[in-house]
Amino acid sequence: MKQTAGSRTLNMVYIALFAVVMAICSWIVVPMTVPFTLQTFGVFLAVLLLGGKRGTLAVVLYLLMGAVGLPVFSGFTGGVGVLLGYTGGYIAGFLLLALTMWFFEALFGKSACIRWISMVLGLVLCYAFGTIWYVRVYAHSVGEIGAAAVLSICVLPFVIPDIIKMMLAMAVRKRLAKAIRSS
Repeated sequence: MKQTAGSRTLNMVYIALFAVVMAICSWIVVPMTVPFTLQTFGVFLAVLLLGGKRGTLAVVLYLLMGAVGLPVFSGFTGGVGVLLGYTGGYIAGFLLLALTMWFFEALFGKSACIRWISMVLGLVLCYAFGTIWYVRVYAHSVGEIGAAAVLSICVLPFVIPDIIKMMLAMAVRKRLAKAIRSS
């Protein structure tokens, strides 16, 4: 299927728009060791609405915006230092989340069941990568910390809120999918 210049432009607009949506979602913060934000909602929504490829590209753009110093991460922060800090693995894990959703979409389609499975497995990968990252960076800069301690601080408090974000993203996708498809 050949893309026209107009459709390529529209794809770039959607990708940029959803990178901005993720940034806005990151600014809604409840401060904790790992801040509670709506970033995962933004990732879920980007991939659910735009599809695997465009949604993943939106996540990549979001990460690049943050890496170059734009204040797109929680607390209006940005820069490589944030990505290399204790919680940077959870932010980088958004890419694993999006890639997992894209992988499942490509292999198994876009049924609601597949979407749920891909979101859950992607989130588990995001949590795992972030936890491993946190343990390693913390051990290198402060001292040893156990994975159980990190899980209790950085993962367990977020499981139920992230499930709620999944449900919200699925509901929003259902409402907006027709508008995205028709454009």
